[in-house]
Amino acid sequence: MLKALKNLFGSKSPQTTPSAPKPPATSAVPNKPARQEKNYKRNTKNKKYKSKPKPATPVSAWSIDEFKVEAVPNKTRFHDFPLEASLMRAIAEAGFSYCTPIQAQVLGHTLRGADAIGRAQTGTGKTAAFLISTISQLLETPVPDERYMGEPRALIIAPTRELVIQIAKDAEQLCKYCGLNVMSFVGGMEFDKQLRQLESKYCDILVATPGRLLDFNHRGEVHLDMVEVLVLDEADRMLDMGFIPQVRQIIRQTPHKRQRQTLLFSATFTEDVMNLAKQWTLDPAVVEIEPESVASDTVEQHVYAVASHDKYTLLRNLIRENNWPRVMVFANRKDEVRRIEEKLRRDGIKAAQMSGDVAQNKRVRVLEDFRAGKLQVLVATDVAGRGIHIDDISHVINYTLPENPDDYVHRIGRTGRAGTEGVSISFAGEDDAFALPAIEALLGGKLDCQMPPEHLLQR
Repeated sequence: MLKALKNLFGSKSPQTTPSAPKPPATSAVPNKPARQEKNYKRNTKNKKYKSKPKPATPVSAWSIDEFKVEAVPNKTRFHDFPLEASLMRAIAEAGFSYCTPIQAQVLGHTLRGADAIGRAQTGTGKTAAFLISTISQLLETPVPDERYMGEPRALIIAPTRELVIQIAKDAEQLCKYCGLNVMSFVGGMEFDKQLRQLESKYCDILVATPGRLLDFNHRGEVHLDMVEVLVLDEADRMLDMGFIPQVRQIIRQTPHKRQRQTLLFSATFTEDVMNLAKQWTLDPAVVEIEPESVASDTVEQHVYAVASHDKYTLLRNLIRENNWPRVMVFANRKDEVRRIEEKLRRDGIKAAQMSGDVAQNKRVRVLEDFRAGKLQVLVATDVAGRGIHIDDISHVINYTLPENPDDYVHRIGRTGRAGTEGVSISFAGEDDAFALPAIEALLGGKLDCQMPPEHLLQR
């Protein structure tokens, strides 16, 4: 489990000499009125369910005394927050003791009831920050005596199927001893199968893409008037993908922002993102974690100047010569991803593709095979690759440079995660070298551009 949750929490910090912990900085928190009691009876085919939460796995055999963490100056422990023993047990089993900066700052606000908007570099433990806060809220708030199937108490919206699946997986691990049900709805998977899951048990935490959530909502299978916590992840990506009109429809059906807690996360704080945050949150705490550099210091970056017709030969020879165990290759278009994968497989390299053209059930299998080491190369588009968080990706190769500089940072962030070292190699051809200046401006420095060794261009 330690390895499975490594990206969720960020890197571990070593224990040192005991000292008084420094509490996270907090600001005044607005007093939100308790959610008003409502009559939830409605004309619907959904069966009314007398809510009696399933019993949590007993924690009597486990004591917080077993989770000893030294107090370290300028570090915040999970012990420093009022977290339930059932949640602390899951955190302890993951092998993590100290909060990453965004976890310490976000939890310092949200556990006291405040809304929050956060910006942090990928791989910093952002997902754990909002999941721990959400789970704590649900554990502390009594479950209504009467509720319907299909009425989630917490709703997490993310832009891509892969990201939804990853968040739901992390949530299930953290809820292991909490007696809370986690469900995920994504497009591309069998609707009836997801519906049967919804009808089999009540839903505490629902993670979904906007389109599939609206499908369930419009059919009267999901009702959002009991949502206590709303999380919007990767708001900037949802803007880029045109999902905001759908998200607006969803949010209008949740309780007023005074009657719910809202957490919004984004890789960038553009004017559009801040306008959305103003509409959907109430006096939010703003948490910004500034990295020492835009790109992770743990990623060694290289650029090869190569003609477009030599790119595939260079890619194949690099993989063959170095025998890297786990490589991600990014291209800008779905047809390009498909052609690269087909050529690699033809040349005896175990590869698969990840793009919008791949059915969701196959995408899940591909990710599991890549994680398990059954595949050496995963070729992906930016949208498909954004939510992929897999340990031990040694190299990222930009077969084509992205037009959006932010996508370059997200691509190379697939390696060098959680304190490990990684390498990115970008191919700059005559068709995409124009993107380099904007990438360098974002990075704040020049990238070393070289000609590839001649032997790597031999067909």
